[in-house]
Amino acid sequence: MGVQGLTTYVEGNRHFLQDVKFRDSRLVIDGCSLYFRLYFNLGLDQQHGGDYDAFARLLIQFLAALAACNIQPYVVLDGGMDPSDKKFPTLRQRLQSKIRESDNIAHGRNGSVLPILTRDVFVQVLIQRKVPLVQCPAEADWEIACLAHQWNCPVLTNDSDFYIFDLPGGYLPFSYFQWTNLNGKASQRYISARCYTTNSLCRWFGGMNRELLPLCAVLTGNDYGAPKDAETLLALLDVNALGRGGGRGKGRAPSSRIEGLLVWLSSFSSPAEALEEVSRLMGEDVGRGKRGQRSGLSSQLWAGMQEYHITPQSSLARWFSGGKAGPGGWSSGLAQLPDCLSRAAEQGQLAPLVLDVLVMRRVLLIPQVENSKLPSSHCSARTIRQAIYGILQQRGQDNVPQGRVGSVQLLKGRGGAVQAQDMRVQENISQGMRGGRGRGGRGRGGGHSGGGRGQGIILPAQQDVNVGFSVEQAAGGATMKAQGASAPICVEEYDRLDLNLKKIQVETHPPRAPICLDILDQAPVAVRLGVLLEVLGVKESALAAVPLHLRLAVAVSGFWLREVTPTPSQPQLQALVLGMVYGELSWNNQPGAAHHQSAVPQLNWAAERTVLAGLDRQRTRPGERRGLDVGAAHSFSQWQACLWSALCLNHLLLLPLPEPRLSWLFSGTLVHGLLGYLKGGRSAESLLAGGSLSTQLYFSLLDAVRKCSSKAHPSSSAEGRGKRGRGRGRRGRRRGGRGARGGGLGTEEVNNKFALLMSEEESDDDW
Repeated sequence: MGVQGLTTYVEGNRHFLQDVKFRDSRLVIDGCSLYFRLYFNLGLDQQHGGDYDAFARLLIQFLAALAACNIQPYVVLDGGMDPSDKKFPTLRQRLQSKIRESDNIAHGRNGSVLPILTRDVFVQVLIQRKVPLVQCPAEADWEIACLAHQWNCPVLTNDSDFYIFDLPGGYLPFSYFQWTNLNGKASQRYISARCYTTNSLCRWFGGMNRELLPLCAVLTGNDYGAPKDAETLLALLDVNALGRGGGRGKGRAPSSRIEGLLVWLSSFSSPAEALEEVSRLMGEDVGRGKRGQRSGLSSQLWAGMQEYHITPQSSLARWFSGGKAGPGGWSSGLAQLPDCLSRAAEQGQLAPLVLDVLVMRRVLLIPQVENSKLPSSHCSARTIRQAIYGILQQRGQDNVPQGRVGSVQLLKGRGGAVQAQDMRVQENISQGMRGGRGRGGRGRGGGHSGGGRGQGIILPAQQDVNVGFSVEQAAGGATMKAQGASAPICVEEYDRLDLNLKKIQVETHPPRAPICLDILDQAPVAVRLGVLLEVLGVKESALAAVPLHLRLAVAVSGFWLREVTPTPSQPQLQALVLGMVYGELSWNNQPGAAHHQSAVPQLNWAAERTVLAGLDRQRTRPGERRGLDVGAAHSFSQWQACLWSALCLNHLLLLPLPEPRLSWLFSGTLVHGLLGYLKGGRSAESLLAGGSLSTQLYFSLLDAVRKCSSKAHPSSSAEGRGKRGRGRGRRGRRRGGRGARGGGLGTEEVNNKFALLMSEEESDDDW
């Protein structure tokens, strides 16, 4: 959330913030705010797709600073979208803004876009470091406030709503939290920070009642927006002149609308008295109805104020103390998740996408830095997401009235109460569909073609575009309707079309292999792995020579090589694989990794470190004269979109493949730099000279990706594209160069060596 103008006002008045030496305390952390601030404040790469290794190191340094000051962090993450839909217009506006900013960054202009895998890296590092973590069903602000209130400890965030919540332990704005510069003696380290409490603000306005602050937030407008009549009220109040009326602002005009409102509110003894005045000014019936309800604007304001009402007991306190109760909503069945997936969701290991599909049948796709003249990078992974949607919606079909695509919206009330409400879901089976122009082009109506392969149908409407319908289904639509068949189940995706945000109706496609969501944890690993590989179009045998923790990344790379348009080039594939080799070398050469190296004592680790340094020197550095290769950026963004969707599917299937170490898997500045090196006519082998393990790993991974790019079997969501996919796979394997000839060298040997290296990885805490 966020209250418009409040951060600027408070931070512009130093008397509201108290300098503190923060140490020896619990600290409740707004997780989403933390990973945004860490990434942006320290200037990490955005243009090349993100440097996840640098981000992970930064996060580890942050956690080490807290530990040095005896500060125990408790991280709380947002989950899915607010089921009430009150915030949805704000979310759409932000997404549209990020699309524009992504394009600005692609062309060397200013912008701010978080790389797509940042949240996943954040969660993975916290779990590895055993930092207490919980994910809420929807927005976490209220849960964070209740936990901090019960524990009497501060909150670390950059959300202006915490200037409104009445927290005895205070609010530490991240912008003043100087964690990079510890002070004090070794045994008494502290972090210099500034702390805000509502007492400091209310004292400045003559001892104003703290319970009036939520009314200021709702009138001004938070992320849920102000009530539509609020502007009329503010005009009647003439808040710009209120400072002359009394209070601390007496004798001068207020510096802002916020200050004017606070001056006005300070003249009332309670919220009830202020709301009575609102009713009088708006000409509403000042009296109450038969049941004492307010009416009109005052009623809307009262409802909005409840967002800031804190309950004395927090469900998160029980969760963090080892109790079974999770955040309000999970235990009540929010999102209809079976127990095994509820646990994964609580632990942050189930993507918000899953929750949004179950509760809202709606997904907001994260913009990336790419070529805005081409279809969105997310189009390349649509078949993976269609499988996710199909798995999630299979169970719910029995509860949907025939002929209606519907869902149940579960609304979280304060204290975790959940109530079901029928939500409207559009049925967009169109009349008069037109065919696409092929290979991801746009029809005359301006919509995307289904799946980016010319297999879809373009709707005349600009805002609602159905994808995933075959030509045969479109032709038979009238017959289906005549027979009374129910409409296909669709999920609303919000994605980029050129530089605009568009809503696209995507049909769900369950995998051919039967999988039941309710008893997912009872399905054998082999069955769940079969579903994952079916969706990715990969044979398990193609992954046999790949270390376990890299198998998902290699399978995704094969999917990427086979499915995306334009087809990735040979140097792009080589650069991507070299980046994976760099990650493996980095992980095995980090401080404290000596026991990994001793697992294969015959290897020359000094030579491997030389290879590592040589690869690192190829990074694109800040200030270099060469501009961004937008075509390469688009291709690598497609790869990240495929990986992002595949990670979600893998977690939904309860990890039939180990999760890759994401911070060591892709570094944008490195991969783009390596691509420039290869495009200059030099070979990949020249970068690996002297490193037997790195050379063998490179060829093993390259060969496996090419095998995975050969179509294993047509999945339920991609039939009819098999011939084209297989053709591109063969072209990929025929590509010349020394890399193609050496692809099979030493695969058995490298697999055995890495089996030794990774034998302890499941229990290893090193990062």
